[in-house]
Amino acid sequence: MAGIYIHIPFCKQACHYCNFHFATSLKNKDEMIKAIANEIALTPYINNNKKTPANTIYFGGGTPSILNTGDLDIIFSALHKKFTIATDAEITLEANPDDVTSEKLQQWKALGINRFSLGIQSFDDAELQWMNRAHNAAESLLCIDKIREAGFNNFSVDLIYGSPLLNNDGWKKNVDTVISKKVPHISCYALTVEPKTALEKLIALKKKENTDAEKQAQQFLLLMDWMKKSGYEHYEISNYALPGMHSRHNSSYWSGEKYYGFGPSAHSFDGNSRRWNVANNVIYLLKLKQGIVPFEEETLTKTQRLNEYIMTSLRTAKGLNTKFVDDNFGADKTTVLNKSAEKWIVTKKLKMENGNFILTKQGKLFADGIAADLFFSDNTSS
Repeated sequence: MAGIYIHIPFCKQACHYCNFHFATSLKNKDEMIKAIANEIALTPYINNNKKTPANTIYFGGGTPSILNTGDLDIIFSALHKKFTIATDAEITLEANPDDVTSEKLQQWKALGINRFSLGIQSFDDAELQWMNRAHNAAESLLCIDKIREAGFNNFSVDLIYGSPLLNNDGWKKNVDTVISKKVPHISCYALTVEPKTALEKLIALKKKENTDAEKQAQQFLLLMDWMKKSGYEHYEISNYALPGMHSRHNSSYWSGEKYYGFGPSAHSFDGNSRRWNVANNVIYLLKLKQGIVPFEEETLTKTQRLNEYIMTSLRTAKGLNTKFVDDNFGADKTTVLNKSAEKWIVTKKLKMENGNFILTKQGKLFADGIAADLFFSDNTSS
């Protein structure tokens, strides 16, 4: 079994761009922790879970770093009762810089946490305020130093590019900062204006400037050059790592492995069907009190599984493997893919290497569109 995801639906404050499920009130925190532990105990989703060790555990959200040690211990106890956890499991905690203290780091280490994903986003205070982040640049720099001093060598930093306040010089300064700190893993995302977020409303009211797609594309191209020159492997569209430091948990998603998700809005996948918990804290708590896990579920068609493979594999440096398509979906599908890919190869946005379709540097700017163009419709497969 690949991994386990735990969604912690609480944050100190709402970042303007965020569309993840969370609440800023902690009044139901204790009840939520017990409910998540109860869901873990109740789930029968993937068979034989005790026989196959979980290789990764990922605490996401929300902001898991606002939990105390007792909260995390309750969840860990529930996990160990339900699953066998691999002795070398990668156990990641998402954390905001303002939550990280030397004392907490030692507590987290004692619990078995061995990797962090830090939501830094920028090293510019004006930009952080524009995003409505709870921390400042000084806290981010101090946080990285504290993590290293505590003996953690496996951690990731999130950065955002393409905001109206960020010019290319500022973007280079942000990237140079993480490179100079020898951060082992870096995730970089273009600022996206998601529906129903504060940012969308502020832009509509002309209180904030909208994003510029051309500037975002330029900053992404610059990023790829800078990271390559600094020895980082661009192993997935948004992710860069020093050799040997790829995220094992996220890599399992991109390779289509099975995983559990616990907590409100969390997703699970057993290889054939996908389910997702209700994205509502009140309903989630109410149902768990009744011993019911509130989720919806769909069984994927063969075409949907193929399209998911096309989407996820193209995002990776390994690319889309035609033998995998042959073996799992039929040689006729490979024939269609080869034909559909021709125009992208001619325009040098896609290349073929050792039986793999791989996006070129320019092609990565059009990753979603190229994948969608290669998709199959359900009336051509079952």
